[in-house]
Amino acid sequence: QVQLVESGGGLVQAGGSLRLSCAASGSIFVINAMGWYRQAPGKQRELVAAITRGGSTNYADSVKGRFAISRDNAGNTVYLQMNSLKPEDTAVYYCNLDGILKDYWGKGTLVTVSS
Repeated sequence: QVQLVESGGGLVQAGGSLRLSCAASGSIFVINAMGWYRQAPGKQRELVAAITRGGSTNYADSVKGRFAISRDNAGNTVYLQMNSLKPEDTAVYYCNLDGILKDYWGKGTLVTVSS
């Protein structure tokens, strides 16, 4: 069983910063990629950023230049540094682990950006 535990969400004013963390534990055989998705009220879940096993990164156009994804040396913890936050970044942010045969999801952490 794989568990993903997210932390770092909260309330911040527009222009501020937050750092999300996601720690993976359990029977992890292969991590193809880890990433962050978000879902705002009334909208579909969307990819925010991802980092592959090889270190390649991918970002949604809406966050390029403002957000940065990284991971620890062991590769089991992924971070999302969010700068210059905007009210439209308000959403529940979910950590995702692509284990090749199966996807795993965290429970989500709420990020609220006030104007």
